[in-house]
Amino acid sequence: MGDSFTHLHVHTEFSMLDGAARLDELVAKAVQDGQPALGMTDHGNMYGVLDFYRECRKQGVKPVIGTEAYMAYDSRRERPARRGRVDDSGGDTEGGKKLYYHLTLLAENNQGYRNLIQLASLAFLEGYYYKPRMDWELLEKYHHGLIATTGCLGGHV
Repeated sequence: MGDSFTHLHVHTEFSMLDGAARLDELVAKAVQDGQPALGMTDHGNMYGVLDFYRECRKQGVKPVIGTEAYMAYDSRRERPARRGRVDDSGGDTEGGKKLYYHLTLLAENNQGYRNLIQLASLAFLEGYYYKPRMDWELLEKYHHGLIATTGCLGGHV
């Protein structure tokens, strides 16, 4: 397994307008490629986690649960006036800041999984503004058991 590779940043059919991969086909491809594990990081939600977990277990691949979070530029409670359309790159506010940026979060253990569920839920309940956004205040409270990566071109780094 020294030469094995694992995709940790994958969007599935549960990433609206961004992912088209069906879970069974995605996991089968990981098996075919010899990947020992596979990550699922859909945009702003965890809708497909249970199905993903079951499919991975069924096909003998270790599931890595995550999400590509929408991080509010400042506070999840702020609703700044926007300029132009809001797309997946974060949109623009009248002040020139992005409404949000991306941060990929992975559960390292069961506590991390529970914290991801909390974060995803609170992003919808408290931070929804075009997208379900969380912020550093929430991440500070629910960071245990999580691994954060820069994600994609829409990331903060």
